[in-house]
Amino acid sequence: MAKRKPKSPIEGRWNIVSMTEWDEDYLHEEVPAFIEFGPKDTGEFHFGYVYGQMDYRLAERDGKPAIEFSWEGHDEDEQVFGRGWAVLEGDYLEGTIFFHFGEDSGFTAERADQKSARKRK
Repeated sequence: MAKRKPKSPIEGRWNIVSMTEWDEDYLHEEVPAFIEFGPKDTGEFHFGYVYGQMDYRLAERDGKPAIEFSWEGHDEDEQVFGRGWAVLEGDYLEGTIFFHFGEDSGFTAERADQKSARKRK
């Protein structure tokens, strides 16, 4: 039986709190914006009218935990594809989502349970 690789500190659900190309109203248009990395190298994200499913690989950038991914999904009714990356910067995830033959946007995300943990303190 194959051993499970150790859990990455990036694995889990993250709330997207800002993007360089879109404002906060757009980010949360359909659902609270998020990006999630599951335990089996797959994940998903949703912001604005964009929804994507990802295939990711763990990586390292400048000695920090990182992740690189390709994705496919929809922007409203249009099928879209792309790639992206993210790196753990303290308590935040900083990265970029690229659309093939289209736009790209940087993003900042915080752990989904981080806000509730701060409120309890």
